Amino acid sequence: MIGNNLFKHGGRSVLVAGLVVLLIAVGLRYGVIENGLLPRDCAAPGQDTGLACTLKWLLVQTFHQQRMGWFSLICGGIAFMLSCRKLAWAGWLSGIGGLLLYSYDYAAVGGLLSLLVLLRPRKRGQGEHEAGEQPGDGLRVGGLR
Repeated sequence: MIGNNLFKHGGRSVLVAGLVVLLIAVGLRYGVIENGLLPRDCAAPGQDTGLACTLKWLLVQTFHQQRMGWFSLICGGIAFMLSCRKLAWAGWLSGIGGLLLYSYDYAAVGGLLSLLVLLRPRKRGQGEHEAGEQPGDGLRVGGLR
């Protein structure tokens, strides 16, 4: 029987970071946005444009035109093509946030592409931008001359 190697290849840190971002996104969505803690109209005359209005503007900008989802998709796609773990982290965490903050269409795909990169086993000493084992590496086929 073959055991599960998820935690052997860094899956624990991916899971913990994803849960932390998930809890933050749940708190923002249900505790702040949908609970009505932010002011309704910050542009009204006489309205104090303090920290609450700034927070509301920042939150709206993340899901306006699905910006967080697009960010996750772009980071996840590039990370998948280049095997770049730094971009994969950005795509994974923004994908988790985008799933709960109204940008789920693109965030789901970007998060999954990023997750494929983050959970891919790496050889010891493999650098950030080095490719993993290629399909033809064990065939001992020389290049064209």
